[in-house]
Amino acid sequence: MHILIVSHSSATALNQEVYARVQRETGWKITLVVPDRWHDEFGNALRQEPCKGLEDSVIRCAVWKNGSIIFHVYRMRWQRFLRELKPDVIYMNHEPYALATAQVCHANNRSIRVPFGFYSCQNINKKYPVPFSWLERMVYNSSSFALPITDRVAEVLQAKGYRGRQTVCALPLDPERYHPRLRATPPERFPQTKMPVIGYVGRLIEPKGLRTLAAALGRVRDLDWRMVLVGTGEFQAEFEKLLTDEGVRDRIFFAGYVPHDETPRWLASMDMLVLPSETQPNWEEQFGRVIPEAMACGAAVIGSDSGEIPHLIRQSEGGLIFTQRDPAAMAVLLRQLISGPKLRRQLAENGRHWVERDISIPAVAQKMIEAFTAAAKNPQAGQVETLQPLNSIHAFAQS
Repeated sequence: MHILIVSHSSATALNQEVYARVQRETGWKITLVVPDRWHDEFGNALRQEPCKGLEDSVIRCAVWKNGSIIFHVYRMRWQRFLRELKPDVIYMNHEPYALATAQVCHANNRSIRVPFGFYSCQNINKKYPVPFSWLERMVYNSSSFALPITDRVAEVLQAKGYRGRQTVCALPLDPERYHPRLRATPPERFPQTKMPVIGYVGRLIEPKGLRTLAAALGRVRDLDWRMVLVGTGEFQAEFEKLLTDEGVRDRIFFAGYVPHDETPRWLASMDMLVLPSETQPNWEEQFGRVIPEAMACGAAVIGSDSGEIPHLIRQSEGGLIFTQRDPAAMAVLLRQLISGPKLRRQLAENGRHWVERDISIPAVAQKMIEAFTAAAKNPQAGQVETLQPLNSIHAFAQS
């Protein structure tokens, strides 16, 4: 079987590894289309060599609106490409309302009409304006399978009208790359201390709950601890002021931007990770990928009850949950973990076991294999829909 996968996130080799695993497990042919260079949220132009096993499988393609997950499209004559490639299944590692998804879906409908599927991490039932609502409907009606990242995302897809098969596939990680043994070789810049280290990895923006975090840290300043923050963002200056006002700024180390493939060593050097995100009118945590990454590296987790955070923590039994925007509640949990090395170890062991069992690359690859196999054997695609007027599609779908 021949699987065509289109994925902007696979501009990085780490995100290709699950597809290499699928190919290795099945012997199928994988063709992976990725942006030639992808501009990430930190302004980096990502272009890496393919991961081991996919050296001859990756096709690089220029894109318009580079860096925009929803608006970018591939500079490809898709109908001709699909006719020449002749894949058996097409999987878009893109949201159903994204222009790139509609671009390839439309080309498939007008050419080879093979089973088509998409990815989704949207856990809020949003209504999009025209033409995105049209494109989303076309993708729903033309798709035979979907790979939502959580049960909540699957519920949203169903509520919005998608009626095809769904296979929940968490964002996968490699438990050998993210491993507690990395603690033996901490990054050179990591602060040397015998005190418990609180960690944060992510963007330094206000919706991530940094005001609450600063206030909570002030409530545990009587204890011995240090904190390391990995990431950058426009809220850093204000956050530093809040930490100064709380009397704890001198205990905090700002590491700045760290490449994704270097974060495992930072995570493994932390005793606990905090993720105090706060739900906004149009956003809540969709997965909190840093949670399983930290658990795989042997860190306990403290997370708010925003979005998927509490579900991940409950499933894994690898952390503690507090009510978002409540610094007193967060401080109680910080105090428990700072003062409780035995509790930290137990939570870390639970989290590591969950990662290996449920969201490791082998586990997620097996779910993908089952989804692709079912799609090829019994497509059950909805009615293939051609939208009128088509100007909104022809504007970006080159054929």
